[in-house]
Amino acid sequence: MDVLMLSRLQFAAATMFHFIFVPLTLGLSILIACMETAYARTGNEIWQKMAKFWGKIFLVNFALGVVTGITLEFQFGTNWSRYSMFVGDIFGSLLAIEATAAFFLESTFIGVWHFGWEKLSPKAHAIVAWLVAGASNLSAIWILIANGFMQDPTGYVLRNGRAELTDFVAVITNKWAWLEFFHVVPAAILVASFLIMGISAWHLIRKSETAFFQKSFNLAVSVAVIFSVFVAAEGHIHGNNMSLKQPAKLAAMESHWETQKSAPMYLLLVPGSEGNLIEALPIPGALSFLAYNDFNAEVKGLNDFPKEDRPPVLITFAAFRIMVGLGTIMPLIALFGWVMRNRLDKYPWYLKMLPFCIPIPYIAMQAGWVLAEVGRQPWIVYGLMRTSDAVSPITTGQVSFTLLFMCALYALLGAVGIWLMIKLAKKGPEDNTPIQV
Repeated sequence: MDVLMLSRLQFAAATMFHFIFVPLTLGLSILIACMETAYARTGNEIWQKMAKFWGKIFLVNFALGVVTGITLEFQFGTNWSRYSMFVGDIFGSLLAIEATAAFFLESTFIGVWHFGWEKLSPKAHAIVAWLVAGASNLSAIWILIANGFMQDPTGYVLRNGRAELTDFVAVITNKWAWLEFFHVVPAAILVASFLIMGISAWHLIRKSETAFFQKSFNLAVSVAVIFSVFVAAEGHIHGNNMSLKQPAKLAAMESHWETQKSAPMYLLLVPGSEGNLIEALPIPGALSFLAYNDFNAEVKGLNDFPKEDRPPVLITFAAFRIMVGLGTIMPLIALFGWVMRNRLDKYPWYLKMLPFCIPIPYIAMQAGWVLAEVGRQPWIVYGLMRTSDAVSPITTGQVSFTLLFMCALYALLGAVGIWLMIKLAKKGPEDNTPIQV
């Protein structure tokens, strides 16, 4: 295995592991802020109790997100130095703003929130909770703007072999980046909602702290219904933009080989390396409509792209179907729970199922990022720089060693962190003793 593939594997492993914790930080911070706002407005202490309980899980998750994210920025210098040299004028400034203007604010506000329960009024503490949520999601904005440039570069000029910043406003108003933001953050809220629903269901089936977990469930399931529909609708808009900007990704994710108008979507399709092995049950014009909102629109096929410019078809195809399939299941799960929220005891099968549904939005988000990043290949900056030209001049031995070491360290961190969160979730809200490993 060459340096390029090893470096891609290392970055993929670090990113995907880090992203286990990021969406819960984004989503749970918003739901906790909602709980604190309800407490400040009503004085009902169960809301405060909820914020404290879910806040403990949030803190453990946040700490793991910070630790696992550090290695990512180092890899831009160690594994992808040529990429850093090429876009450092743009990409570096965005990461610097994220660290100084967002992450430091987030960390400071979290400290105030954690230690301010007895020192701040309920209203002031609720404001701090919203500041935590705002800073967390502000951090996400800058990261997604950086990724948006990689997907659809704007606001630059090529000079002396580098992409140099010429229009900062164009970079931060990049349509691709903001469509990503309004897809990722609502999906992160779904992650937090399903986590709360699953843990609440685990306690409800055991009749443990019933009032507390019923209220937690009702909040989470209501949010899940709204945002599961929103994510699907926004995803369609995001897909329309992708069809215009990255037609090769569209062709790969649908394994669409021949350019044609009124392109069908096949309900049964098995992709191959040079064409589809099976095509059955077509829906005429469906692919054209999904891509361009026009049943008669022309959709460019993979055969019209040079082989060296095509994304890996099978991975892109599978990732898209996993994301969409799970995205279709989530509204059904949430809607049933919302309709039956006041008589859940009559549906023990549903309560028993929910803890196993916690991974669903996680997997959907991971599949979405695989689609976004693998589907962009062979470009690290779409249309400007190939991934093969971005890798550092290092040896396979160097990358192999750090990859194995990183995976071992992450496995240990993940095991400890997830064990802590499970331990807190099982204890319930009554146990307010400090966390002990």
